Amino acid sequence: MSHSPQDVVYTQLYASIRQLILDARQAVSRAVDTCQVMASFEIGRHIVEYEQQGAQRAEYGKRVLKELAHQLTGEFGRGFSRSNLEYMRKFFLLYRDRLSDKSQMPSGKFQPAPPHKSQIPSGVLPEAAPFVQQPAAQLPFRLGWSQYVFLTGIKSDEERAFYEIEAVSNGWTLPELKRQFNTGLYERLALSRDQDGIRQLAQQGQIVTAPKDLLKDPYVLEFLGLEERDRYSENDLETAIIDKLEHFLLELGKGFLFEARQKRFTLDGDHFFVDLVFYNRLLRCYVLVDLKLGKLAHQDLGQMQMYVNYFDRYVKQDDEAPTVGILLCKMKSDALVEITLPRDSNITAARYQTYLPDKETLKQELLHWAEEQGEQND
Repeated sequence: MSHSPQDVVYTQLYASIRQLILDARQAVSRAVDTCQVMASFEIGRHIVEYEQQGAQRAEYGKRVLKELAHQLTGEFGRGFSRSNLEYMRKFFLLYRDRLSDKSQMPSGKFQPAPPHKSQIPSGVLPEAAPFVQQPAAQLPFRLGWSQYVFLTGIKSDEERAFYEIEAVSNGWTLPELKRQFNTGLYERLALSRDQDGIRQLAQQGQIVTAPKDLLKDPYVLEFLGLEERDRYSENDLETAIIDKLEHFLLELGKGFLFEARQKRFTLDGDHFFVDLVFYNRLLRCYVLVDLKLGKLAHQDLGQMQMYVNYFDRYVKQDDEAPTVGILLCKMKSDALVEITLPRDSNITAARYQTYLPDKETLKQELLHWAEEQGEQND
């Protein structure tokens, strides 16, 4: 079926207008988020500065917040409960250094905005409007208020900074941010790094420049819904991963693209199948994943070495990086992996678990590891 020039022009017109509407909606959403976060920061500042005038007793502070919540809610509606005001106060105290100098703000201070009350979203103050005009990359806060409320609950400054950086760079929603925190992503990444690497996590987030930067141990697959007490096969595990591929890609980390399931190749008439094939666009390499339910054996490592060799010799392009192999298993022996594989191998074995880890246990492991590193450096 052919299209007339008028049809083509109309299609282009529709596409242009559609994109304008989508861009406008996204800008409005970002503007509302920015206004709310900046207004919350300023409300927190005002509360703290009021307290610092000498009225610092705990009971007095509670009465002040209760009265503020009552009056603000009566005039502006939802969003100004006492608990929310407490979050705003804490938000300012945790992030005050980011805007310690008001000269960083547009026009040196917040200028009241003139729009009609009906144009101001519930819970948002107009004083934050100048920040909306800044490019997103230059904004002092680039997440939504609900995400910052969650971040204020993280006690460690380093861990809180890590999750903020990752949420911004990966575009995590609040549920995704909570999931990554609940699975102990920071601890799992930190346990595979030295002290400089841990500092980098807090300052820059997860930087992927080498295969080791991709790795975690364990991988947490609680989203698959495979209860520990149930019996399931490797095919069941693989099928569950494919059914929840978006979640699995989030757990794998940055830059992963899915290519194939049960990727077949043939050598001398024998067929071999790689469980899952991914491509990492940051490292520009193939990543092969094989799934093992039981304890890892040296034969499994040898098989993965053969898979990696095949992809390096017959699949990858000359300008691409060497293939990476990951064996996901229920149990593994680090000594077996170390003695079986060359020291510079691009193959690794990592445990997986189908339930959420105990964050406190992970924190204790990280603390114990840091103490051991300190003793070695003394």
